[in-house]
Amino acid sequence: MSTREPRPSPESSALISAHGLRKSYGRTEALRGASLELREGEILAVAGASGSGKSTLLHCLSGIVRPDEGVVTYGGEQLGLLPEGRLGELRRSDFGVVFQFGQLIPELTALDNVAMPLLLAGMRRGPAQQQAGEWLERFGVRGQAELRPGEMGGGQSQRVALGRALVTGPRVVFADEPTGALDTLAGEQVMTALVHTARESATAVLLITHDAQVAAYADREVVMSDGVLRSGSDDVVGQEAARREG
Repeated sequence: MSTREPRPSPESSALISAHGLRKSYGRTEALRGASLELREGEILAVAGASGSGKSTLLHCLSGIVRPDEGVVTYGGEQLGLLPEGRLGELRRSDFGVVFQFGQLIPELTALDNVAMPLLLAGMRRGPAQQQAGEWLERFGVRGQAELRPGEMGGGQSQRVALGRALVTGPRVVFADEPTGALDTLAGEQVMTALVHTARESATAVLLITHDAQVAAYADREVVMSDGVLRSGSDDVVGQEAARREG
């Protein structure tokens, strides 16, 4: 494995690029000059041990957290220069986020959880629920539409969370350890659903994981260690992803 940190190239057509990101929490440096780019339709795995800075990187790239230093660019806009209103708009329309534990709203049914981003975007309730139902069907959890998160299994909840992240047709999905709380079979089902849908819609995916089997679904892999990104084994990862899709 190379120890050279990947750096965005000026001529690249990256959908999202980040350069020199630094972020500290008190005296702890979570990011120490991380640089990365994500291309249209690419599935990129960021692998590394717990505490290496992976989730902080995702939060900076998705505009949830502002880095202390460095630049994140999406579609020609520097996220660090955008007002909160514009960042919120991007997270409702262009960005979808899937967390390790789903983070569904416990009081809402699966159907209403998936419909929520559409309702927040101004869609009427009837069409929003119809569209949400189609996504539940797509991920094999239409039968759980009226159940609340506490009434579903982990794999079912995570597929509902995938539907919520993808229902608005985002250009990028940020998946933070999406299988970390699941058993092997449920994890494979979630990753197969995510990869298939991303391929079908040409959605870019930034996949945060500490699991080599999950990283193998990606086109490309980079490894984070102590807040710094290193190049990964692109060819091996891409071949394994192709094998799984086949």
